[in-house]
Amino acid sequence: MLGERVEEGNQMIKGRVVLIKKNLLDLNDLGASALDRIHELFGNNISLQLISVVRPEDESSEGRLRGKLGKAAIVEDWITTITPLIVEESTYAVTFEWNEEIGIPGAFLVKNDHHSEFYLKTLTLEDVPGHGQLHFDCNSWVYPSKRYTKDRIFFANKAYLPGETPELLRQYREEELVILRGTGSGMLQEWDRVYDYAFYNDLGNPDDDIEYARPVLGGSSEYPYPRRGRTGRPPTKSDPKTESRLPLLQSLSVYVPKDEQFGHLKLSGFLGYGLKSIGQFLVSEGEALTDTTTHDEFDTFQDVLKTYEGGLKLPQGKLLDQIQENIPFEILKALSQSDGEGLAKFPMPQVIKEDKSAWRTDEEFAREMLAGVNPVSIRLLKEFPPTSKLDFEIYGNQNSSIKPSHIEQNLDGLEIEEAIKSSRLFILDHHDSLMPYVRRINATPTKIYATRTLLFLQKDGTLKPLAIELSLPHPEGDQLGAISKVYTPAEHGVEESVWQLAKAYVAVNDSGVHQLISHWLNTHAVIEPFVIATNRQLSVLHPIHKLLQPHFRDTMNINAFARQILIDGGGFLEQTVFPGRYAMEMSSFIYKDWVLTDQALPVDLVKRGMAIEDSNSTNGIRLTVEDYPYAVDGLEIWSAIKTWVEDYCSFYYKNDNMVQNDTELQSWWKELREEGHGDKKDEPWWPKMDSCHNLMDMCTTIIWVASALHASVNFGQYAYAGYLPNRPTLSRRLMPEPNTPEYEELKENPDNVFLKTITAQLQALIGVSLIELLSRHPSDEVYLGQRESSEWTMDSEPLKAFEKFGKKIRDIEGRIVQRNGDHNLKNRMGPVKVPYTLLYPTSEKGLTGKGIPNSVSI
Repeated sequence: MLGERVEEGNQMIKGRVVLIKKNLLDLNDLGASALDRIHELFGNNISLQLISVVRPEDESSEGRLRGKLGKAAIVEDWITTITPLIVEESTYAVTFEWNEEIGIPGAFLVKNDHHSEFYLKTLTLEDVPGHGQLHFDCNSWVYPSKRYTKDRIFFANKAYLPGETPELLRQYREEELVILRGTGSGMLQEWDRVYDYAFYNDLGNPDDDIEYARPVLGGSSEYPYPRRGRTGRPPTKSDPKTESRLPLLQSLSVYVPKDEQFGHLKLSGFLGYGLKSIGQFLVSEGEALTDTTTHDEFDTFQDVLKTYEGGLKLPQGKLLDQIQENIPFEILKALSQSDGEGLAKFPMPQVIKEDKSAWRTDEEFAREMLAGVNPVSIRLLKEFPPTSKLDFEIYGNQNSSIKPSHIEQNLDGLEIEEAIKSSRLFILDHHDSLMPYVRRINATPTKIYATRTLLFLQKDGTLKPLAIELSLPHPEGDQLGAISKVYTPAEHGVEESVWQLAKAYVAVNDSGVHQLISHWLNTHAVIEPFVIATNRQLSVLHPIHKLLQPHFRDTMNINAFARQILIDGGGFLEQTVFPGRYAMEMSSFIYKDWVLTDQALPVDLVKRGMAIEDSNSTNGIRLTVEDYPYAVDGLEIWSAIKTWVEDYCSFYYKNDNMVQNDTELQSWWKELREEGHGDKKDEPWWPKMDSCHNLMDMCTTIIWVASALHASVNFGQYAYAGYLPNRPTLSRRLMPEPNTPEYEELKENPDNVFLKTITAQLQALIGVSLIELLSRHPSDEVYLGQRESSEWTMDSEPLKAFEKFGKKIRDIEGRIVQRNGDHNLKNRMGPVKVPYTLLYPTSEKGLTGKGIPNSVSI
């Protein structure tokens, strides 16, 4: 272009390219930058070519028309533009030669003849004749051209259904999807842009130690599971069905498509806080080594509090602000952040900030089932005594042993049947899901029970625990049924200590079910197939791709990290949560009952009996417990998402026939069923993708799960479980029996017995380090109702609908604040005085206990 003669009748169109050069975390890869400059000197540039939507190429391949390519334009002044020493966008000029034959371009090609990749954010063309400014949102890594079989293509920000795509762009659209699907073979490299499926066959490491061998999850009726992203690594030597693992120090190199990887700010913040948490753990563990007793135990509750109190305080004020503002690297900023706590100490969890002992009350124990970190398990009790659905021939009689005499004196004068009919009895049931694993788990140092907890809804709207049933498998065989004991509330003496232990066993179970099922399985794992299928079957031009893409940001990356260091054999999860080596296997057992349509919030609430269908109520349901903070706030968020999805989809789909005739949409839905959730493909509950209604329902559910549901079970982890006595993750002793030395010890020193029963100190500190990291928001978080770019589509009606959605979300924030200030709503704050903000949509960065990111991104 530059220095060439401009043909007569052609015009020059000026443009701006915004990109980020390759960096190593926040430090520039100076070698790569220098090599790129050398390439420039030898004429190896970055070039762009516009693609016409009105003029075909003179020669079309396979008899199909393709848009004509304009002349190549070079990204200008690469050598003279100074690369910043922090992660920062750089803007370059580019000048295109244009004539009327090209018309308004519908796409452009990029060819990178440099040594290194770069992140292309946007291309903006000024004064395109007949159009004005034309903006392309790109947001993708572009590797050197030698890594590609075809030059990279980016389309204008207008959405088209497949049949409505301009004819000259159709082949480009189809070719791009073929590239993204890959060949299904070979080990994938960092520059590959391939989305493909694999089983969870990368959790075990039998080559190192048979102890770390784990079953393959997915692809069998015994161990069904959602699919994860394929990496193509070779199998292990000792088991051809198990994929080899990367060494721990190479965890950041685990393959996910480059565009799915964390951005520089998030990655360096993630690593910075990770290093900080490790430092806090080492300091606390070092102090424990000099303790008066074995370093594996907290001696007293005061010892637990020392984990959070003290430490090296940073001086607050202008000086600290200036230092942090001028530290250019996010990783150092993260290390110097304090959140008000000492450098070498963990932040004070909200649950003990106002009152150090309120967590022990029965009211708080029950309230957290409605407003804590796992508010999705409690359900209405519809029969008494509770019954089991476990196979009688395998497990014998597993029905509850709770009798009327255990609870009837605490029902405010009601008979049990009256309490059931008036919807005032509830249950937290961790019996059937755990009993098949109790015997195996208890063969390890961990000792758990299968549990049932009954609760009563009081007139003030709070729940009162009535009884806790602790069950073990029969010592002579599973088929002989359960051996159960029932415990009831007590306020004095050894009976109170026994009751506190019974609540701890329930909390241990709820912690494990929360982490493995409510959090990992029901958000992280089930969403990943949607990410893969969307990129394989829905073009970036597809309106549903544009709708869903923000809700998939970073999910594949955080899941890949999890498989590397968290949920793998011997990883952090197995070390700190009660199922141990059976953790992921147990989540596979629960996945057998997973139903996509039940993940819709109104459906879930009705299924659990926490709401009843009522056509006169908002969302068509009425809550059984009016003051159920998760449900009250969640239904407002659900309604806002639903309206947004309906407004958006109705712009592109005017009738059901358009849904049925959308070839990409039908391929997407088919692949989700048959591949992504392939072990569930024959389930009768899958809705057909044959109507606007079903499309809108499924998109609403996907967005809800990826955003609000995940936020509600993730970002409160540190607030409630950062103080391990409140949410212990494992137990190491069974309940002391009367007339034993353990029972006498419980009489003499109940706190010591409690601490020796729940999570040991080492696992507690590891667990707290982990959930502190996972509960933080990065500085570049994008929240529900927000987009990274205001020009994400050229279609004006969807933009207006999104503005309306954003306003609704902001209005919801105000109502949440109002509800939290209403003293009549006792479940909003509880004895611990922690307001319910887990579904408050926006947040500052850091450890805030609020905020709904668009996606499962941490």
